[in-house]
Amino acid sequence: MFDMKKLENVIANTIEAVERGKEDLFRLETDVRNEYDRCLRQLLDIKIRIDRVIGEVDRLEDESRKLRNQLMVVNRDFNRYSKEAIKETYDAAHEKMMELMQKRETEKILRLQRDHLAQNLRTLENAKKRSEDLISSISMALKLLTHDLTGYFNQLGEVQHTNNVGLSIIKAQEEERRRVARDIHDGPAQSFANIVMRAEFCLKLMDVNPDQVRDELQDLMWLVRGSLEDVRKIIFDLRPMSLDDLGLLAAVKRYTEQYMEDYKIHVELNVMGREQRVDNSLEIALFRIIQESLTNARKHSGAPEVVITIEYHKDRINLMVRDNGRGFDMAKVRQEKQGVSFGLTGMGERVHLLKGKFDVRSAPGKGTQVLVSIPLEEEKQSK
Repeated sequence: MFDMKKLENVIANTIEAVERGKEDLFRLETDVRNEYDRCLRQLLDIKIRIDRVIGEVDRLEDESRKLRNQLMVVNRDFNRYSKEAIKETYDAAHEKMMELMQKRETEKILRLQRDHLAQNLRTLENAKKRSEDLISSISMALKLLTHDLTGYFNQLGEVQHTNNVGLSIIKAQEEERRRVARDIHDGPAQSFANIVMRAEFCLKLMDVNPDQVRDELQDLMWLVRGSLEDVRKIIFDLRPMSLDDLGLLAAVKRYTEQYMEDYKIHVELNVMGREQRVDNSLEIALFRIIQESLTNARKHSGAPEVVITIEYHKDRINLMVRDNGRGFDMAKVRQEKQGVSFGLTGMGERVHLLKGKFDVRSAPGKGTQVLVSIPLEEEKQSK
């Protein structure tokens, strides 16, 4: 007989072990991040010290050159100078040469330290990315483990179907969260950290080389502008404001324009019928389907061109997204349930919730078509 209590104990113990592992990973990730910041500050300090030493080396080389010229004069007119004057000139030249050699050795050591720190920073950056990926994977596992399993135990006949749907939804959510987190981490978060470091560098540079501060501030200004543009792009991907304010077509036009600019893939947008504002959830669903279809075209099909057709009818809205890429074997992809299959599952779930029809047609070498037809609610049709 199936022992439910044992299964619950196994799940509870597993959750506890995974949570401990997640806490350890968080501490490790924090330590790596702190070490990264420390190395970065050290690198900036060493760069400033190198600039100072280079300036001192240039000054000592100039003074040493003058003393060598003076020695040449003494050697030519040896009898004109006293022994004390000759000795003083030789001693000064020797002392300046030793000081110059010492400064050059200091510069060499500082450059080696700089290169070593730069290598450490690259290693730490890779360690940060790996730890963040592990934390994301563990978080998804915890979500699955802590999900309320009682309903599944009481409905064993439907467990396989429910589990597959739940897994695809959770994976889609986690993938979206990880994408947004990665976009923020690789874009604005890194830029803002760099802005802080560059600002600190400017403050220190004012005491060493004030003329260079203007150029650094100019670079800092462009960095801030780029970060602002990244934030605006992330906000648009999360929820386009134009979708709420101006409707589906305006949001799609803006998105496809940016898509063409970013990925050099031509997108043709065709609209049939008269545009009408419909329920917000329907517009969001259609926009996300278009967004996912374009992402699949970019990642998987290698298509140079995508055609989007939106048809407005009295009782429904039809959508077709067609690319001329390499296509794929539908049966094989759905059987493997990898890659694009999860995107197709998410689109199909959206359409199903809106009581619509969803179909994908593709074959190797023949491109891909995504077909959607969603009925309009009666109260919307009568407006």
